[in-house]
Parts: sequence; structure tokens; C-alpha cells
Amino acid sequence: MTPTGTRTRRAATGALTGLALGDALGFPTEFATVPAILAKCGPWREMPLPTPAYVTDDTQMTLALGAALRACTADGPLDPDRFAREAGDAFVRWYRDPENNRAPGSTCLSACAALERLDRPTEPWQRASRTGSKGCGANMRVVPVALVPGLSAGQRAGAAQAQAALTHGHPTALAASDLTAHAVHLLAAGADPAGLVGRLRSYAVEHRTRYPAAWLGDLWSYAGDPSPEAYTARGFDECLTALDRVRAALAAPSPETDPCLTTGDGWVAEEALATALHCFLLFPDEPLTALRRAACTAGDSDSIACLTGALAGAHLGPGAWPDDWSRRIEYRADLAALGTLWDA
Repeated sequence: MTPTGTRTRRAATGALTGLALGDALGFPTEFATVPAILAKCGPWREMPLPTPAYVTDDTQMTLALGAALRACTADGPLDPDRFAREAGDAFVRWYRDPENNRAPGSTCLSACAALERLDRPTEPWQRASRTGSKGCGANMRVVPVALVPGLSAGQRAGAAQAQAALTHGHPTALAASDLTAHAVHLLAAGADPAGLVGRLRSYAVEHRTRYPAAWLGDLWSYAGDPSPEAYTARGFDECLTALDRVRAALAAPSPETDPCLTTGDGWVAEEALATALHCFLLFPDEPLTALRRAACTAGDSDSIACLTGALAGAHLGPGAWPDDWSRRIEYRADLAALGTLWDA
């Protein structure tokens, strides 16, 4: 718990539900321009949840990571080596699932194929990581790491970065995933949204050269950086620039303007975090408005909206979402099972 507030009641259920709702709301608008979205859906502040409310690979991979975390923490503390095995296996199962037909990202697909081909345990998972990719597939799925109770700050940071690194090995993907998990954790613990960007900047500065070797092994050497510290700093520096864009956008808020124009289209990890923060912080106490603003964007709308929904749900709990929306979301039972477990 933070000194700035009281933990959100049923934060895990709220965050996971919000993530899936944002994913479903943004699924039909991804790849479309804002004028095309408005022509199809009408005024963005009235955007309806699609029927049926199908989700994308964002929610599917979130559930895969959640299942891995559940297995890893069922009988003891979270261990880096076991986590890498369980999460890698969960991602490969997702890769092979017939329902993995929602336009998944190319990096996730190629990295999961490489994970499947590894001769384990002799070949390390680091060989499968795509060290040149910082796509938002790294942090669209990280939210469960923020919600598992009982993790230390080091475990949370290490797991957030490691799950990203299994597919996306660029240091910015790792830093953005760490920051995304930290943002959700802070809001679930009762942090004031008004101070969120400042706290994330402070976290990035503090962790700028901290390489979690127990979780990442020698991944840094695959990326061509001169040292682990240089590798990590490269990622957090790009995230600090993205956070500065969020702060500048909120200094002169323009709710009717596509947020992607100021904080990025969200195809890469630091922009997905930045634009989700932008949308959430424009409307911190109006979760549906924040979700709709995120879905009505010219960028990676489903990933931006799913992270926006996770932030809003962690802040406000499941009561943020209308019952008729929550009941219709795909994978509702799986999301509820994880939320109930971690809220308990």
C-alpha cells in the first residue's frame, strides 16, 4: 500500500476487466483513421461495445501470462528460472492455439516459434528473444505482474521485464513493461492519478542502470550493448522521453484531439504506455470516456485501449465498468477467475 491512498477494492478484477473491455472496444478500430472510426461508430463519446465483444491477442496473451504466474506462485515464491519456463511454455501454447487468429503481432509469432524450437534446457531462452523489437506486444500483456499479491518490488520489476524479453528483447520494451506494471501497481495501491507521471519518471531515473541479471541472464549481450547498464539505460531513456511527452500533453489538454498526435501511435512499447496514460489521465474518474478516447485513435487502438482500461480499472475497481459490458466480454470466466484469486 502506498502512503497516498487506500488500496482499490478488487483492483485485480477491475484492471483485468478494463483491459479486456478496452481490447474489445479497440479491436474494430485498429488500423483505421479517426474520421473512418467516427463515420462507422458515431460520436466517440458514445462508442458502443461491439456485439459480440471479441478480444484480440492482447487479452489472450494476458491470460497466458496470468496462468504462468498462477502456476509459479501456487507453491512458493516467484522464482526467475521457473517463471521463464512457465511463461515461455504459456506463450507457446498461445502460439499453437486455434483461437490465436486475431491478427497477432509478427514479433510475438516469430519469437514464440523460436521458443518452441529451442532444445531446452541446453539452449537458453535468450536465443529466441527478438532484441531489435520494442513492439507493444511486450507490455500489452504485462498487467498480471502488477496484480499478483505478495511480490517484492524486485520480483515485480524482474518479472515484468523477463516476460517482455521472452519475445521482445529491445531494452525499451523491457523498460516500458516495467513502467506499465509499476503504474498499474501504484493505482491499485491507491496512488493519486495526478502524481502518476511524476512517480513513473522518478522510478525510471532510479532504475535507469539497474539490470535484473537474475531474471534476464546475459540477454544484454545479444543486443550489442557494451554493458548491462548501458543496455538498461538505453531503454529507460526512451521511456523518459515518452513520459515527458505525456506531461507536455496534459499541461495543455485537448480531449477532442487524437491523443496519438502528441504521445504516439502506440505500435511500440513506450508509445503504448504513453498514450494509454494520456487517455487515462485526461479522464481519471470517467473510465468509459477514457476507454472510448483510447479506442478512437489512429494508432494501435486495441493495445492503447486495453492498457487504458487496466489503468482505470486498477484505480476504480470493477464498479468502473457497466455490468452489461462486463457480462458480454469474451473469456469472462477466465478473467474473473484470475481477478478473484488475486483480489482474495
